[in-house]
Amino acid sequence: MAQATGSINSDYKDWEWSADAGERARLLQSPSVETVPKSGESQGNGLGATSALGAVFIVVNAALGAGLLNFPAAFNMAGGVAAGIALQMCMLIFIIGGLVILAYCSQASNERTYQEVVWAVCGKVPGVLCEVAIAVYTFGTCIAFLIIIGDQEDKIIAALVTEPEEAGSSRWYTDRKFTISITAFLLILPLSIPKEIGFQKYASSLSVIGTWYVTAVIIIKYIWPDKELVPVEIPTSPSTWMAVFNAMPTICFGFQCHVSSVPVFNSMKQPEVKTWGAVVTAAMVIALFVYTGTGVCGFLTFGASVDQDVLLSYPSNDIPVALARAFIILCVLTSYPILHFCGRAVLEGLWLRYTGVTVEEDVVRERRRRLFQTISWFLLTLLLALFIPDIGKVISVIGGLAACFIFVFPGLCLIQAKLSEIQETRAVSWWAQVSYGVFMVTLGAFIFGQTTANAIFVDLTA
Repeated sequence: MAQATGSINSDYKDWEWSADAGERARLLQSPSVETVPKSGESQGNGLGATSALGAVFIVVNAALGAGLLNFPAAFNMAGGVAAGIALQMCMLIFIIGGLVILAYCSQASNERTYQEVVWAVCGKVPGVLCEVAIAVYTFGTCIAFLIIIGDQEDKIIAALVTEPEEAGSSRWYTDRKFTISITAFLLILPLSIPKEIGFQKYASSLSVIGTWYVTAVIIIKYIWPDKELVPVEIPTSPSTWMAVFNAMPTICFGFQCHVSSVPVFNSMKQPEVKTWGAVVTAAMVIALFVYTGTGVCGFLTFGASVDQDVLLSYPSNDIPVALARAFIILCVLTSYPILHFCGRAVLEGLWLRYTGVTVEEDVVRERRRRLFQTISWFLLTLLLALFIPDIGKVISVIGGLAACFIFVFPGLCLIQAKLSEIQETRAVSWWAQVSYGVFMVTLGAFIFGQTTANAIFVDLTA
């Protein structure tokens, strides 16, 4: 892509908030990414600290997570291995394209976070919609994480409590609502309150190892299945053509790393779009192998009977799987505070913008407001997680929002960036890029509309 020659920042300053943009960018900085301060001089002379190889692993870290547990069910919904892999490959083209577009627009707008890029390139209305979408997405993901904790703890407790229980005689301390609540209050809430969460980068590395271990266990269990595993029906085609689209939210949720990609790009020693294209291609190929291995082997092991959370399909007393459950719990325990941190930062930015108070003037009240926001967020996500036991219903909602981050907002940024270029004649490449942006927006809007409607009228009303 050629660098835009026109200004794309005119609408961004309408709300006179540019003075605090750097502070809000810092709030949303990825805990594992360090960048130079944003200024006119440092942009020309300063370089980030992240190598291209380091950026690959950071992007893989951002993409991989607890979402891999749902890929076997997504292959089942898509109608089999061939349909699932084909759907992933088609979407991967646009996923990589969206990451490159965000880097291109970040350079053109001189902004360092996802929502700041959308604000600068597309204007205040898409900017506000983007920030609201990030807040809702992170909120929904936190609910999904709590449900995952409950799912895995149920299985671990079932393996530990070996004595037979009569109907209605289950112990209070094994109740799902109690185990989720006590874990959340003792471990998640204390990690979510601090203003800075840089310490999370160490735990995040361990959670990445955990996701790789989960994938290895699922693959090994398929190659050497348990003797008591009975043959299952393996679908080879989707039940309806619309069923294929129902698998898209899971794929979008799994590969969505776009919100955290802009800080990663700006943290690189050589933040160039061409280099970034190679980085994200390598990262997404790695993620593709992990998700495909998990999806194919988990699906072929359990077929049409696979659970939305594939680990729930395995017996409780399987020791390697029990260790995988422990890794997943660790993964979500460290991921919840990070997602909450991002959502809280967006809400903080919206609050300061609408009240017209600068960050410096509001420092005194920041701690009290942060405590209120954190506790309110925590209690709401916990309450919803206790009464929405099926993670598939949550994924179907937030997966549609993930499609907006992958398709809609990058597409809008590309369109606006190309329209702002001052050119006497429009080259074929210009029209091709605008058309590509229009197609991305259309595809993303379709995925969001279809999956959200399906979630509301089928999943949430069932």
